[in-house]
Amino acid sequence: MKPRHKKMALAGVVLVCVGGIVALVLNAFQSNLVFFYSPSQIANHEAPAARTFRVGGLVEPGSVKRDGTQVQFVVTDSAKTVAVRYEGILPDLFKEGKGVVAQGQLKNGVFVAREVLAKHDENYMPPEAAAALEQAQKGNQKLGESLATPTGYGSAGAAAGAKP
Repeated sequence: MKPRHKKMALAGVVLVCVGGIVALVLNAFQSNLVFFYSPSQIANHEAPAARTFRVGGLVEPGSVKRDGTQVQFVVTDSAKTVAVRYEGILPDLFKEGKGVVAQGQLKNGVFVAREVLAKHDENYMPPEAAAALEQAQKGNQKLGESLATPTGYGSAGAAAGAKP
């Protein structure tokens, strides 16, 4: 073999090894990637069925049911709700009406959580959860406005058509 061919073969082997390492790293990164979904997105079937993800919102008051270490509660974003089941010890800051983020999988319409994180400060909420709550509240306001005015009549049209 000529020295030139040896160098090209060595460069090819190095290139294949680097490509393999990059593929392994990207595969590991992809399998550990966890996305956040709001209860509204879960209700709209935007969340993956067979993959781990996070759901966040507020614990609905009166929804917490405990049976030993198994806990069931409902998470809401003020528009939609999702039932959550968790087995384990909840954080001390877990309370009804407070913010929570749970990580797990959706099974038969119930979110089975492997980890539950409670908000640690009155002013803190994960950015994803805060954005989801804000989006849901905007949707509720638009829905309320559309229900307040009949279709085809604006407030000015209704006033103009009214008799004195």
